[in-house]
Amino acid sequence: MAHTKSGGTVKNGRDSAGKRLGVKKYDGETIKVGAIIIRQRGTRFGAGLNVKEGSDNTLYAVKSGTIKFAPQRKTNFNGDKKTVNLVSVL
Repeated sequence: MAHTKSGGTVKNGRDSAGKRLGVKKYDGETIKVGAIIIRQRGTRFGAGLNVKEGSDNTLYAVKSGTIKFAPQRKTNFNGDKKTVNLVSVL
């Protein structure tokens, strides 16, 4: 005879680990060469001066300096204008 009642099955009992995305260094902070500034999926932020974009869209510093976030107006291929957030190292 069973001492505990049957638990049954659960359909939504799964969850994945967090991917630790987001901004790692903020505006005005000093940064060293190769340090990660932002981990992101897609291109929410663009690479400006002295910043490169990795294969997984991670932004990292190419030179040491101070981080600067700045919005910039860009024109799409169809003529529409949109605001893009650029990250630079000065």
